[in-house]
Amino acid sequence: MQPINVIRSKAVPLPLPNIDTDQIIPKQFLKRIERTGYGDFLFFDWRRIQEGANAGEPNPDFVLNRPEYHGAEILIAERNFGCGSSREHAAWALRQFGFLVVIAPTFAEIFSSNAGKNGIVLVRLTEEQVQTLLSRSTANPEHQLTVSLEDQSVTDIDGFSAHFDIDPFRKFCLLNGLDDIGLTLRHEQELDRFELNHDKDFWFLPNAGIA
Repeated sequence: MQPINVIRSKAVPLPLPNIDTDQIIPKQFLKRIERTGYGDFLFFDWRRIQEGANAGEPNPDFVLNRPEYHGAEILIAERNFGCGSSREHAAWALRQFGFLVVIAPTFAEIFSSNAGKNGIVLVRLTEEQVQTLLSRSTANPEHQLTVSLEDQSVTDIDGFSAHFDIDPFRKFCLLNGLDDIGLTLRHEQELDRFELNHDKDFWFLPNAGIA
């Protein structure tokens, strides 16, 4: 997993509350056996025209389809982001699309865990602070934010400055690029020694290996 510390990027404004995991990654894409490629289906139903002669084509009015927001690594949304089912695919889709940070007043609990394990920094700010950032990123798509995980801060060149809280263990993992597998591999030598000693102890037992 990629280590994360300071992210400087324009931000995609998505001023909606209660964005659930089925909207983030619709259920028809959960049948895939791969763990990659989900970024193509992020907010799929919103990114495509649903009715009429142009059904299925990209919706030019949806913010992710607007070229001025391409390349943004920060997403701003309203309260209760990531609610709904516990599918980890939602975090995969966001991360594989390119988002490293999601800013919102609140996040669903299970989504919070899944996001942290997949290299996404969740920034909880007040409703007022989030509305300020939504307004600035909507008015100016090139509006740049700086999110410092080390300092736990969000700033911009227009004087905005806010502190956010994060679990110390999750912060450590994100700063060092450690997912669950990476955490385990930090103890690889100790695990190898344990396995070696375990094998030795087994073969020295009376009748070891005899059916």
